[in-house]
Amino acid sequence: MKKNNPIGLFYSGICGTSIWKEINKLLPLENSIYLADSKNAPYGLKSKEEIIALSKKNTEFLLNKNCKIIVVACNTATTNAIKELRATYDVPFIGIEPAIKPAAINSKTNKIGILATKGTLNSELFYNTASSFTNVEILEQIGHGLVQLIENGNIDTPEMLVLLKSYLKPMIEQNIDYLVLGCSHYPYLIPQIKKIIPSNIKIIDSGEAVAKQTKNILNKNNLLHLKNNKVSNVFYSNVNSDVLNTILGNRYSIIEQDF
Repeated sequence: MKKNNPIGLFYSGICGTSIWKEINKLLPLENSIYLADSKNAPYGLKSKEEIIALSKKNTEFLLNKNCKIIVVACNTATTNAIKELRATYDVPFIGIEPAIKPAAINSKTNKIGILATKGTLNSELFYNTASSFTNVEILEQIGHGLVQLIENGNIDTPEMLVLLKSYLKPMIEQNIDYLVLGCSHYPYLIPQIKKIIPSNIKIIDSGEAVAKQTKNILNKNNLLHLKNNKVSNVFYSNVNSDVLNTILGNRYSIIEQDF
């Protein structure tokens, strides 16, 4: 495996780019390939078997592009499939799961909220993680409809605000002091969320932690790319890429391809 081989990321749609941005910020000299499996979004409504099959499909696409490490930039895919991926492929995998630990450790009210997909909240990995923190009450909320609105580019809309209020108000009334975002789509909703929650409630997502872990694993495997005169960041989408292009600020080339 060569140092100049790309970092591969896949996600059930466009918004794993929130993870990609954190990795790109921390590791600006790394080449990358991002796979947006929007055709099959959201993964959170699919069975464990379907999620594993889709995750293997995406992994094989990225391995065929000579990726040196795979970032599973999706909470649902991580919690349901990363064990199988690590057992099947001889490549380092970085997963992402809701950042319950820092919220649980630092909560003063002993109540934290988590907004996530059904697939994440119903997973064995999430259950085991949540069960280990007996000192806090974890208020779970499935974000029905949020992913679809984001994928369609309807982020800053009245419909989104109404939906978020219906999910967040009950948590606010229960006196949470941390809100954990358990889906890589949801960091794009932070401006909207801040319109709803009091300023004392801290929002946590996993992007920065995933970037740091990616760097650590690359360094451990002597795969960090520290010199690069021509960085390549390539994005693949299996649907119309207009919304993805907008989210990326129209700065990168996007290849539309069925996979």
